Amino acid sequence: MTRSAPARRHILVVDDDPAVLGLMDETLTDRGYAVLLAQSGSAALEVATRTVPDLVLVDAQMPGMTGWDVCALLRRDPGMATTPLIFMTGLTETEHVLRAFEAGAVDYVTKPLALEEVLARIAVHIEAASRIRAAYRALDNAGRFLLAMNDGGEILWTTPQATRLLALLPAGRCATMPKHVADMPPGTVMLRHQVAECEIRLIFVGATGDNERLFRITAQALIPERILQDKLGLSVREAEVLLWISRGKTSRDIADILQVSPRTIDKHMEQIYNKTGFSTRAAAAATASRLLHEG
Repeated sequence: MTRSAPARRHILVVDDDPAVLGLMDETLTDRGYAVLLAQSGSAALEVATRTVPDLVLVDAQMPGMTGWDVCALLRRDPGMATTPLIFMTGLTETEHVLRAFEAGAVDYVTKPLALEEVLARIAVHIEAASRIRAAYRALDNAGRFLLAMNDGGEILWTTPQATRLLALLPAGRCATMPKHVADMPPGTVMLRHQVAECEIRLIFVGATGDNERLFRITAQALIPERILQDKLGLSVREAEVLLWISRGKTSRDIADILQVSPRTIDKHMEQIYNKTGFSTRAAAAATASRLLHEG
C-alpha cells in the first residue's frame, strides 16, 4: 500500500477514551495540524500503514494492545524511524517512564493533560524530527543510502532511499547476518541478494554506538554496461564503448570487438563527451572505472 506524503503536519492520537480524542482533535486542529484518531492500538497501526504521521501521541494504558505495545510495533517499521512518539499517561513511577523510553518513546506527558505544555512539546519534537529527515534526504541526494541496525539485525533508522531498497530484500534477511559485525573491517559486503537484473548489497560502514552499526545499501546492475547507462545517461552502445575504454582498449580494438568501423567508435565517443562533460579519454576511463567499482 502506498503511503501519502502529507503537506501539513499530521499527528496521530491514540487513546481508548473518546473524550481525550475529542479534546486533542479540537486543540490540534485549531493549531493547524491535521489530526488522525485511533481508539485502539490495532486501529493506530492500520492508520500508520496509510499515512506516516509526523508525531504520535499514545495513551499508555489501553485494553488489549497497550501504548507500549503500539510504540514497539511502530518502531519496527523503518518508515517510522524518525517519527517522535510521546506517551500520555497517568503513571509517573520510574519503572513506567523507563518502559516508555525503552519502547522507543522520545517524551511523555501526564494526565490530566496540560494542553499548552503538550503543544510546546509537540512543536519541539516535530521540528527536531524534521531536521533529521532533511539530513537523511541530503544523504540520499548525495547517493549515500544508509541505515543503522543493532546487533540483533533490528533496523534502527534508514534514509528514504535505503528504505525502498530494503523492501526488495526477503523479510528477516538482515537478521541472518553475523552477530559480531563490529569486528569486521569497514567496506565488508555483509549481504548480497539478486533481484531481477540487480544485486542488492549491504555494506558495513562502521560502528556508531554500543549497539548501533551503520551500513550502506546499493543496487548494482549485474550487467556492467547497465551501470554506465544508469549513472551517466548513455545509450546501450555508448555504454559498451565506454566500458571497453575503461578496460584500456583503443578505438580500433573496440571497433573490432563490436564489429563496427573505428569512425563509428569515434562518433560514439563524441556523444559520450557531450553527455557527460568529459574532456579527455583518460577522464572518461577513470570515471567509468570508479563507477563500476562502486556499483
